[in-house]
Formats: sequence, structure tokens, C-alpha cells
Amino acid sequence: MMGLFSSAASNLKVATGHRPRGISVEDKIPEDTEPDDTSILDEDEGSIITSLISQLRVGMDLSKVTFPTFVLEPRSMLERITDFMSHPDLIFGAENCDDPEERFIRVLQYYLAGWHIKPKGVKKPYNPILGEFFRCRYDYPDGTKGFYIAEQVSHHPPVSAFYYISPENKVAILGELRPKSKFLGNSVSTTMEGENRVFLLGRPEDGEYVISMPNMYARGILWGKMVLELGDSCTARNDKNGYYAELQFKTKGYFSGTYNAIAGRVRRWDRDTGEVSGKWSGVMEYKSTKTGEKRVLFDVSKEGQNIAPKWVAPEEEQEPNESRRLWSKLTIAIIAKDMEAATEAKTAVEESQRELRRRREESGEKHVARFFTLRHGRWVPKFTPPEDPLEADTAAQQWIWPSRTSTSTSTS
Repeated sequence: MMGLFSSAASNLKVATGHRPRGISVEDKIPEDTEPDDTSILDEDEGSIITSLISQLRVGMDLSKVTFPTFVLEPRSMLERITDFMSHPDLIFGAENCDDPEERFIRVLQYYLAGWHIKPKGVKKPYNPILGEFFRCRYDYPDGTKGFYIAEQVSHHPPVSAFYYISPENKVAILGELRPKSKFLGNSVSTTMEGENRVFLLGRPEDGEYVISMPNMYARGILWGKMVLELGDSCTARNDKNGYYAELQFKTKGYFSGTYNAIAGRVRRWDRDTGEVSGKWSGVMEYKSTKTGEKRVLFDVSKEGQNIAPKWVAPEEEQEPNESRRLWSKLTIAIIAKDMEAATEAKTAVEESQRELRRRREESGEKHVARFFTLRHGRWVPKFTPPEDPLEADTAAQQWIWPSRTSTSTSTS
């Protein structure tokens, strides 16, 4: 299987002992996995092999591979990043905790609570095009606000830069994602390079809390049922206070194990302070080494629905390269399950992007990011918030929406 997948579906069955996707009528949803983590293709969607067989090579980078539209989640990756801002109550007020361990755990809670939000099945968000951006505002029940901006700052390699700030709640988060996908045979892996950097603005002495991402795996893309898993390890650290956590997102083994398990240890300098365990799609707990007590970090069944709503400007008021307006025809087609229209809409955006890139190359023009700049190897926002929270609120809104005069509070 190291060469091109040029054999017919029947030959694939003989070579592997498995039926390719779209052939078997006896496949069952894998045991122990969540139903929403599994995709079953209908007859109209057919076989993924038909769409991909001429493009794929084991180990190849998938950044230039065109995936069929039925595997797309109807939103851009730039919007999907907002999943990690969905439970702000977990981190708001963390600066008031005098115990540095408690502040570290609160940051972990914020991070771990974002993974349960996903579309049903195995879906990938749209790949943002260069210059695309997504922006939104959060209006919290206590009258405070949060502001988010994400921009595709590089196309090859793909880099998504993002920034969130809630001045009155004294939290800022910035980072970048550099996803790299590879075809592995019956699965696709996505290495999520890049980091989240969390700042508790009320505790400047803490410095930054730096969190990396686990990898993602879509299993069973050629035969069996498609299953989404998070795998491998990620780290969280706060160098100023000496805290470090290595978290293992465990993939299910062929004969043993369970889906969506997570485990890890929290250390300060050279000693353990506690351990994390559970399922990122269920209940996650933290057990203190010192006291032996357990506490729930996040319970999806009890807290998963409490997602902070975000305000996004109506599409007719958005700029042409804002995510929802840019991909609106594709989104409408996917929701309507009109795959022919979806393919046409997706192709139209991609062709327009290629033409723009061709014109830039001919003129020697270089793309300049609008909201972010590259500094010391990191993409950072072109914005420095005033120290006063109310002034920072106004400044952030004017920076992200310079032309808006309305402050509508409709949410989506």
C-alpha cells in the first residue's frame, strides 16, 4: 500500500481482507465510541475511494488534496477555533485565586472543555483561504464582553492566527494553528502544530500559560465506519510558576482500550501535584496528590450545553472575505445536502483564490495580513489593549470592526 491506490475496489478487498467503504452492509458502529463521533455514508455519497483513489499515496501531505464536500463541516476552521471560548466561566476570575496551582488548573479546565463541541460524524471544517478572517463578539450575562478575531495569515504552509480578549474579565488568549494532514492507509492524521497562549491579565506576574494541541485521526475512511479520535500527547505549562502538565489523548487499540480517554500528570518543578483522568467527551477529573481528593474538571452531560453565544454580523454586512459570507453558498448547499451545488460553490472560491494568487505572482505583490503581524517567529495581533478595561473594550471593538456604528446584540 506504499504506492498509488490504483487498484479497483474489488482488488482492495482481496489485498486487505476488508470491504472498501460503500460496499459492506454489515458494518456496525464501533463499540464504546460516541454515536456523534461516527459517520455512515449513504448511497448517494458513494465511496470515498472513488473520490480520492487517484490522489492518495500513503504518507503524503493532504494540503493539496481535494476532499469530497460531504465530509465538510459547514463552517471555516477560523470559526471552529471559537469552540475553546465556549465556556468562559471556567477561566473568568482565575486571577483571584491566590494558589498558583488552582490558577493552572482553571486554565486546564478552559482548554479541556472545548473538545466536546463538534458536528455529528467525522467532518472537517473548510480550509481558510489566504486573507480570510472571522470575527465575533460575546455579550455575557453580567454585562461584560469578549472579542475574537482570526485570520488566515499564510496559505503555504497554512497558518491560522487568532486572538481573544475579555478586558473586564481580565483574560486574553492568542495563538496560531498550523495543521498538517497525512494519509495513513485507512485513516487520516492531522498534526495540530501551534500553541494557545493564555494570559490572566490580573496576574501579570504569571506570564503566559502555553498549551499545545493533540493530533486528530479520522479512522476507517476506506472500510468500516469512520470514527474521529484525538490522539497522542499535548502539554500545558506556566514557566513562571513552574507548572507543567503532559496529557495523553488515548486512541482505542485494535483489541482493547476505550474511545476518547484522557490521562496525564501535573507537576510543579520536580514533583507531582496531581493527575487528570476521564473522557474528553464525558467527565474529566483532577486528583490532588497532596490531599487525594478528586474534583470534576468538566462534565459534558451537565455543562456541555452551557455554550456562550456569539454575535456575528449579518452576512450582508460582512466583507467579501469574512468566513460566513465567503463560504455562504457552500454552507447553504451542505445544509441542503446538495452535493453538486456544494462542489460548485467550493470550486468557485478556490478558483478565485488561485486567480488572485496568480495575479500577485505576476505583479510581485506580497500579501500583508490585516490583523496580525509576524514578530520573532510568532503571529501576534496588531493591537495593544489599554490598561483600563472599559477603554480596552472600546478599543478592541473599534480595531476589529472599524466601520461599524451599530452594536446589535443578535447572536448566532
